[in-house]
Amino acid sequence: MIEEQIHKSVLIKDTTREERIEIVRRSLSCESGCENCSGCALGVGDPFKMFAPYIDGKMEIREINQRFRASYGIH
Repeated sequence: MIEEQIHKSVLIKDTTREERIEIVRRSLSCESGCENCSGCALGVGDPFKMFAPYIDGKMEIREINQRFRASYGIH
């Protein structure tokens, strides 16, 4: 079952809103609380706001990450 979750698509077309919330939460280690989150250290503030377009089905994670990297000159 864990393997299925690892290889499951995270594209908007393949996920529900609830699944996207869980994907963001898990990727940010939010189950352990804010002390393990890297969002504030990276200057994005609340990372859920940064990934809101993905959660709402408007923009893929890849696009959000590309914009973030571009804004900091990261290639």
